[in-house]
Amino acid sequence: MATQAKDFYSILGVAENASADEIKKAYRKLAKQNHPDANPNDSAAAERFKSISEAYSVLSDDAKRKQYDQMRKLGAFDGMGGFGGAPRGGRPRPGGPGAAPGGGFDFDTGNLGDVGGLGDLFGSIFDMGRRRGRSQGPERGRSVEYAVDISFEVAARGGRQAITVPVTENCATCGGNGARTGTKPVTCPECKGSGTVVFGQGGFAVSRPCPGCYGRGTIATDPCPTCAGQGQIRRQKQVQVTIPAGVDTDSKLRLAGQGEAGASGGAPGDIVLTFRVQPHSFFTREGLDVHCTVPVNIAQASLGSRIRVRTLDGRVNLRIPPGTQPGTRFRIKGQGIEKGGRRGDQFVRVEVKVPSNLDPKEETLLREFAEAAELKY
Repeated sequence: MATQAKDFYSILGVAENASADEIKKAYRKLAKQNHPDANPNDSAAAERFKSISEAYSVLSDDAKRKQYDQMRKLGAFDGMGGFGGAPRGGRPRPGGPGAAPGGGFDFDTGNLGDVGGLGDLFGSIFDMGRRRGRSQGPERGRSVEYAVDISFEVAARGGRQAITVPVTENCATCGGNGARTGTKPVTCPECKGSGTVVFGQGGFAVSRPCPGCYGRGTIATDPCPTCAGQGQIRRQKQVQVTIPAGVDTDSKLRLAGQGEAGASGGAPGDIVLTFRVQPHSFFTREGLDVHCTVPVNIAQASLGSRIRVRTLDGRVNLRIPPGTQPGTRFRIKGQGIEKGGRRGDQFVRVEVKVPSNLDPKEETLLREFAEAAELKY
């Protein structure tokens, strides 16, 4: 049965630039209003609920939403919800109007690869069905990429940190079949159990996963209240991460098997973390070396001194020799960042601070010093 492509933003009543929170808020409001439990024997409400759930499943997923937006920009949903003009890679339907000018072409997402990558986009937009279609068999879940902010110290020395990542998982209540506990799904009447439908207009047709059953071939007449019949839920997953020493901004870490749930019994995907190291108030980093600046007064620089300097492992003593000039750098060996069996150093730059407020005694002593120093020139 041919169906018009749907404008997911219009279905949820949100703008194209709506935030994730706005999309979630709109979905919850509409889902509550149109849920089958709240509208018994109302087939129109059930259809609206199905469309609302389909729209949210795409727009709540960053990757699917991005690809959906790309399709919109390409004009894939204009007018017929298909393509205006004959795309490359189209093939006439045997016995159909494709043999005549202006005739029809039959597309499926697997054969749209020649059309500027539209096959990948279309398949991804509706992969909540394609990936779970009965003919596909077990499929590995999608990997989730996530950026994590970590402190300078953790990046340098490593450590454990709890992170919270949004993932899609099989619904624990229904086991992923979308049906209320104690009931079983039935064959989808829209696709007759095939998991796919063909939609189009004006002679063009595109095969895609059935929006009624999300490609499963079955539907839950009594939907699971936890997942609203979708078989999967979106939740915040907390993971304890061991961060290796020496990571830097844009370093990546893969957590195997912690990502999206697999389809049809397939293995879960991974979580791929990208680290963002936060700036430090005292330390900066260059490769494996750590740099800092410490203030000393005129007397310490002139006469020499021992000062306590902060390092990543605690404080150490640093000797300032007599006559140290402003901007002089000292190296503390082995106090840098360790990575791959190598460890950098810490470089300390001395900044001589000139006093701005002197009491009478300090001013007298400094004048005597100035007079004595003048005799040397």
